[in-house]
Amino acid sequence: MDHVAAAPSGAPAAREPGPLRLGWREFSPEQRLVMAIVNRTPDSFYRPGVTWDEGAALERVHAAVAEGADILDVGGVPAKPGPEVTVAEEIRRVVPLVASVRAAYPDLVISADTWRHEPARAVCEAGADLLNDTWSGWDPKVADVAAQFGAGLVCSHVGTLTPRTRPFRPFFTDVMADVTERVLGLAERARRAGVDPARIVIDPAHDFGKNTWHSLELTRRLGELTATGWPVLLSASRKDFVGETLGAPVEDRLAGTLAVTAVGAWLGARIFRAHDVRATRQALDMVAAIRGDLPPARGVRGLA
Repeated sequence: MDHVAAAPSGAPAAREPGPLRLGWREFSPEQRLVMAIVNRTPDSFYRPGVTWDEGAALERVHAAVAEGADILDVGGVPAKPGPEVTVAEEIRRVVPLVASVRAAYPDLVISADTWRHEPARAVCEAGADLLNDTWSGWDPKVADVAAQFGAGLVCSHVGTLTPRTRPFRPFFTDVMADVTERVLGLAERARRAGVDPARIVIDPAHDFGKNTWHSLELTRRLGELTATGWPVLLSASRKDFVGETLGAPVEDRLAGTLAVTAVGAWLGARIFRAHDVRATRQALDMVAAIRGDLPPARGVRGLA
């Protein structure tokens, strides 16, 4: 497979924030979107196998939509090292679910978590609107697929990692500068490949190719990334940096995840990938109300 280690230089430093277009939907810069995670894998790091059965996966989809999900992210390969998942097997795991979700929810934005162009093409043919490439453009043909189908593309940062590997003593002179250069370079490469700029999202990729201090710094300085004008995806749900910071096992990381979510929303991130949809939606709505972007659902205190 053809892959690259570096994004092209010459990416624009900033752009004017504008609407994000995914599928038939258009989202304003003020909107904060919940991306619900549905993994068609038996070995995910959180609640492994809970949506391995396609029936259980569809039930989770229905629940996520009811809880306020704006985007559904379907994955067929765990990020962690493990047994090989072939291209054919990844397609077998995700394409029928994407097709079923598209039939059930014609207007729902469907994302596919994949880094290979063959599954990317298959999910787009089944109705996916967004390709969530968490491995930083390892296969440049994913951008070509997004362009061909008019799909969106997530441009992420993983340092020097190859897919499904863990970092070992990663070092950055300035982690945010490294992230910014990489994701803007990938965004420019996607634009040159023909991807609509209004459908491009950037992701600092917490934990991927980074240690806990790096992920905390990225969270603290997220405003530097949102200042580029590109829509930022924050994927922090129950991740290791949350667990290491709090000394909490994966099942006890919701409070820490919501703290990161609130900080990210305040600093301008626009999409939040989450296992816990209802709690994430409430956290985002609370931040929006504090910012003045959303009125309270009910306001009678002191008025009656």
